Amino acid sequence: MFLVKQNSFASESSLLISCEATLALAAAKQERKRSMKLVVEVVDAHDLMPKDGEGSASAFVEVDFENQISRTKSIPKSLNPIWNQKLYFDFDKTKNYHHQAIEVSIYNERFKPTPGRNFLGKVRIPFSSIVNKGEEAYQIFPLEKKWFFSSVKGDIGLKIYISPESVPKSPSLSHPLEKLPSNSPHPSENTQPISRTFSVSKTEVAAIENPKLDTANSVKQVLTSSVLENSCPPQEPEEKIIELPAAARVQTAHQIYKHQVLQQPGLTMHQVNPHAHLSHPEDFNLKDTNPQLGERWPSNGAFGGRGWMSGDRFSSTYDLVEQMFHLYVRVMKAKDLPPSTITGSCDPYVEVKLGNYKGRTKHLEKKMNPEWNQVFAFSKDRIQSSVLEVFVKDKEMVGRDDYVGRMVFDLNEIPTRVPPDSPLAPQWYRLESRRGEGKVRGEIMLAVWMGTQADEAFPEAWHSDAASVFGEGVFNIRSKVYVSPKLWYLRVNVIEAQDVLPNDRSRLPEVFVKAEVGNQVLRTKICPTRTTNPLWNEDLVFVAAEPFEEQLVITVEDRVHPSKDDVLGKISLPLDSFERRLDHRPVHSRWFNLEKYGFGVLEIDRRKDLKFASRIHLRVCLEGGYHVLDESTMYISDQRPTARQLWKQPIGILEVGILGAQGLLPMKMKDGRGKTDAYCVAKYGHKWVRTRTILDTFNPNWNEQYTWEVYDPCTVITLGVFDNCHLGGSDKPNGGSGVRDSRIGKVRIRLSTLEAHRIYTHSYPLLVLQPHGVKKMGELLLAIRFTTLSLANMIYVYGHPLLPKMHYLHPFTVNQVDNLRYQAMNIVAVRLGRAEPPLRKEVVEYMLDVDSHMWSMRRSKANFFRIMSLLSSMFSMGKWFGDVCTWKNPVTTVLVHILFLILICYPELILPTLFLYMFLIGMWNYRFRPRHPPHMDTKISWAEAVHPDELDEEFDTFPTSKPHDLVRMRYDRLRSVAGRIQTVVGDIATQGERVQSLLSWRDPRATSLYILFCICAAVVLYATPFRVVGLVAGLYYLRHPRFRSKLPSVPSNFFKRLPAQTDSLL
Repeated sequence: MFLVKQNSFASESSLLISCEATLALAAAKQERKRSMKLVVEVVDAHDLMPKDGEGSASAFVEVDFENQISRTKSIPKSLNPIWNQKLYFDFDKTKNYHHQAIEVSIYNERFKPTPGRNFLGKVRIPFSSIVNKGEEAYQIFPLEKKWFFSSVKGDIGLKIYISPESVPKSPSLSHPLEKLPSNSPHPSENTQPISRTFSVSKTEVAAIENPKLDTANSVKQVLTSSVLENSCPPQEPEEKIIELPAAARVQTAHQIYKHQVLQQPGLTMHQVNPHAHLSHPEDFNLKDTNPQLGERWPSNGAFGGRGWMSGDRFSSTYDLVEQMFHLYVRVMKAKDLPPSTITGSCDPYVEVKLGNYKGRTKHLEKKMNPEWNQVFAFSKDRIQSSVLEVFVKDKEMVGRDDYVGRMVFDLNEIPTRVPPDSPLAPQWYRLESRRGEGKVRGEIMLAVWMGTQADEAFPEAWHSDAASVFGEGVFNIRSKVYVSPKLWYLRVNVIEAQDVLPNDRSRLPEVFVKAEVGNQVLRTKICPTRTTNPLWNEDLVFVAAEPFEEQLVITVEDRVHPSKDDVLGKISLPLDSFERRLDHRPVHSRWFNLEKYGFGVLEIDRRKDLKFASRIHLRVCLEGGYHVLDESTMYISDQRPTARQLWKQPIGILEVGILGAQGLLPMKMKDGRGKTDAYCVAKYGHKWVRTRTILDTFNPNWNEQYTWEVYDPCTVITLGVFDNCHLGGSDKPNGGSGVRDSRIGKVRIRLSTLEAHRIYTHSYPLLVLQPHGVKKMGELLLAIRFTTLSLANMIYVYGHPLLPKMHYLHPFTVNQVDNLRYQAMNIVAVRLGRAEPPLRKEVVEYMLDVDSHMWSMRRSKANFFRIMSLLSSMFSMGKWFGDVCTWKNPVTTVLVHILFLILICYPELILPTLFLYMFLIGMWNYRFRPRHPPHMDTKISWAEAVHPDELDEEFDTFPTSKPHDLVRMRYDRLRSVAGRIQTVVGDIATQGERVQSLLSWRDPRATSLYILFCICAAVVLYATPFRVVGLVAGLYYLRHPRFRSKLPSVPSNFFKRLPAQTDSLL
């Protein structure tokens, strides 16, 4: 009996210990979740509104974040107070604060006649613009009104960031309010807090503090109890208000958009022929498709039963692609494997077999308890068996590998898993003998389920259709999401230098400064005066990428000879040490001591003597208010500034389903036949996506869906298709390091041409310009949906500049923009080439159009005809007016006369008539609006009628690699074209100079006649009403041909006789 009681007591003690351990673990976990701190550093304010009746104010700042309110101290009698005070707020990194805001209010603290406070202004800062510690910068926010009639002025300076460490709050610095006072102002109506306050009763607290907790409580109850126990003391529990995070009640923007899109009616599409590559021009057009988006798994399975073949579930995640089902096998680990009888150890690996497809893990040497954690995916379309076999084998150096054990799964019993369901938990299985006669030693942990391409395991899985790829090629065929590096403009303002001593003391130096950042080298001009204290005041701008790997190297050099420069001093500065500027306010300049060039470690004594012989004055900053251009502004995909604090809220979501391609051409030869291993790359904003490579097919099906946040509708998404030439293997074309991925084609889609909440499913032609002409390489099948939530935000964006304001306040020159864009593209290509799998340089350059600035006769013709097409409407209008004046159609001419007389009698109707006419034209053209997104047009590009030699010139390298005779012929052709352009430009200049000569007395008789005409016209127009003058002039121009002469008019003859400066040209 005593032993029974002792065992019962021991079991209760162990139960209590495990319960306490669970509580401690939950409390520690909750504490880690809440270890982040939001820091609002209130720096200062400027030009506040006086509120104390004495022309001043005693201001303090109150910050509200998620019902956590904290305030600064009051600064008495100051309209420009300086606080320099930090306020700390609890921040749960597991919650979604993307659509929340921080409200900062300034009040005047009133002491008499009655204590209180007066509102001075407020600022609402979206949480999406908050950065991490180390990226913060001082920002000035203009104060906003609380009510329409509020009297507010001034601004406030803040630094806001997220700190990873937990900082204790000081009572003297901040005053957190756990409960809002009744007389405090209510939060703004736009604020939507996602936390609520709950009151806890005495019985609940007593139950929480009871040490004998029931072990059958759920994990949720344990976590809640630990939170309440840490936040609520046992004294007076009924009066304590506790802040608890609410349940996840905020839907993500993607779910809201998806709900809205599901309300739209279905679309009627037309099926296209997916076969045969035709070459006639209509093949270059866009085509409608009718894919089965979000297709259900068929209910009439081939085998029936309770598993995935019975079709009892279907996927609901990827709604813009066709569902592709895969059988997933996750091989986690094994334990207690038997050693080999020969070696006494085990080198195990796992082989997964489904029909004719086999996948195997890597073998681990001398591991009795190996861990692999590898996923295998078998396409449902290629399943040829009803059983899945998993073998565990022992790798042998000589002979066949030893058999350890196996597991067999019936496909009818395999469950289906659809995200957002939790991942299927792996289980331990006892290994069976080869013939299934019984169990053997060893266990293996597996998870087997049926899923779609929406599964989290899909990107990293080994796929059965890529079984021939091995080695490094396995990583090169996987899908991947990339993010462009964060780019900054580095502005170096070289002001002056002092005590610059040349190596030759008998002469004064000709000094200039050379600045280097990585491969970027810029130089200032040589100081115009020879002096030891030169002055430049020049700006040098570079492109730098985070994390900053290079340093700024400043070198002061002396131009001794046109071919020789002496280095007089040098200094290296880390980029992290420079200030990050968000607007046009000037930053502080600094003096830097230059080290004498050429003194190394062995001459430390002399180096100390000469280290401060000269110094340089610089003003260096990282520009966060610019958008670093890495692509052409004609089809830019992102316009946000570098600094995240300046980002606006997204206005919508872009969802793209990359379905597949059809009719691709063979890109390389292998085993005597052509093949293509295609993958697709999409680029929008900072986000790049790459689909997995589908091997050896001309009709690949990717069916991958990706999402981007849209900040501006006037942007372009670019998609390119490439042939993967880095698949590994023994053949040199695939495995060689000098091989480049081949271009198959590219598609650009402007978001502003898409209707909101509509799904576009089209087949886009993949067109490539080659030296022998334009060629269609296949078709790309896409499903696109652009979703917006607010029409007001869209209208607001259309009224704002295309680029951030710094591009207009301090613009770059055209040469600077081109050079900086080229450097930015190189940096992006290098950084993305380091990823695994790498996004190679040739892919990035093709997506960013690195050679778009190169000369091309074809592009010149295309741009010329674009201008002519724009002017054609003016020519048509002039021709129509000429027909009216010549009475070619008397009815039209009479109607124009009537309209003209009405406008003369009622001139106030001119502008309304004009705008009404444009409105009617727009409404009429609505019937003929484009129904499809734009695509590459061969006619506009002038790619169909281009001469072969012009194409050969376009594909020539720079500098040229062609023979001299061919280059001379092309040069002569370019001279003839330039001669015609020169003639046109000269004619335009001649007409302008004739206008100037009217009053310049270059021709005294012509000027005398003109000024005499002007004084007569002034007298006549002063004495005659304007309506009469307009009526006479209009009737004169609309007169009947019987009263017209075929000779030029008098004003035309007079103008053509005026002199120009053409006779002064050599």
